Amino acid sequence: MKRVVLVVTALVAVLVSTAAPAQKKYGPGASDTEIKLGQTMPYSGPASAYGAIGKTEVAYFRMINEQGGIRGRKVNLISLDDGYSPPRTVEQTRKLVEEEQVLALFQSLGTPSNTAIHKYVNAKKVPHLFISTGATKWADPKGFPWTIGFQPSYQIEAKIYAKHILKEKPAGRIAVLYQNDDYGKDYLKGFKDGLGAKASMIVAEASYEVTDPTIDSQIVSLKGSGADVLFTIATPKFAAQSIRKVADVGWKPLHYLNNVASSVGAVLTPAGLEKSVGLVTALYMKDPTDPQWAKDPGMQRWRDFMAKYMPGADMSDFNHAYGYGAGQLMTLVLNNCGDDLTRENLMKQATSLKDISLDVTLPGIRYNTSATDFFLMEQLQLARFDGRRWVLFGEVIGHE
Repeated sequence: MKRVVLVVTALVAVLVSTAAPAQKKYGPGASDTEIKLGQTMPYSGPASAYGAIGKTEVAYFRMINEQGGIRGRKVNLISLDDGYSPPRTVEQTRKLVEEEQVLALFQSLGTPSNTAIHKYVNAKKVPHLFISTGATKWADPKGFPWTIGFQPSYQIEAKIYAKHILKEKPAGRIAVLYQNDDYGKDYLKGFKDGLGAKASMIVAEASYEVTDPTIDSQIVSLKGSGADVLFTIATPKFAAQSIRKVADVGWKPLHYLNNVASSVGAVLTPAGLEKSVGLVTALYMKDPTDPQWAKDPGMQRWRDFMAKYMPGADMSDFNHAYGYGAGQLMTLVLNNCGDDLTRENLMKQATSLKDISLDVTLPGIRYNTSATDFFLMEQLQLARFDGRRWVLFGEVIGHE
């Protein structure tokens, strides 16, 4: 009888052990009730138009929390202003990591800003996730295994413009306006690489500093070069100035505008919609002003979100769709972490994405990562502005 009792007891113990939930694991900033994330955004300064991204992401997680959070945990996104100033970014990031003890940094914006904290966050082994910049260096799993970008590589995007110019204007004379920092130079390198042996088509280059009041003199100088193609590599404030000045001086080049400065609401409207006609850019997200997405289920979910959580916001501002998409991707990754909310597992999940599509991404665009490939997405489609919206043309172009 003793033997039977012992056997039954042993069997019950095995069953209880098998049925027991996996042990919960938490890193800094995570608990049974909360997931704490941090970011820096330029709510002030020369790139303040991008502040719409941070506001959207804070609102997105407010929506997620009202829906019950992520596996019952509320997301606390601490979004701090850095004014697009690298020294300020360092200060605010140290506050987030050392004082707030966030689990991860999410969507901190700007190439120069993230460059300033790149080594620090990797030395601290803090996930530096889906940062809001397309610099090529964010995809370096060996050198910087804790950093991963969100948008397409600037160099790949610039190569797409170069390829289109070689097809449309093989004898063209090209002028380039670029921001004089890592952001602008990354685009410029990709553009020249894309032109290859035809890089001599570039007849003039002009740079500007983010502290400059205007870029009017640069545009006048570039027009004087006799160029019939212009590639503007800028942030919203200076992109709008470029579009306006090009029109005001009567210059009519084939004008390419980089993606991160292509918002109809934040750039083209301030510049003048009539002055923006004919601009060419490359997109990977749906243009909120495009009527072809009027009945699109994903964009309807975005519109419903905007109506409830950001009433009165400019629906033509692409930055709102961008922030929504980034929030959606981060939510998916956090959910995939289950009850293992350690920094190590968060990076594992962020680098194990397979064919992910978001509500706001163009059809055919997919997010994929692996432990050896941190390029989240390398696909875009060219579009031309018709005075009201960006009109897509050609096919989705992938990494070559």
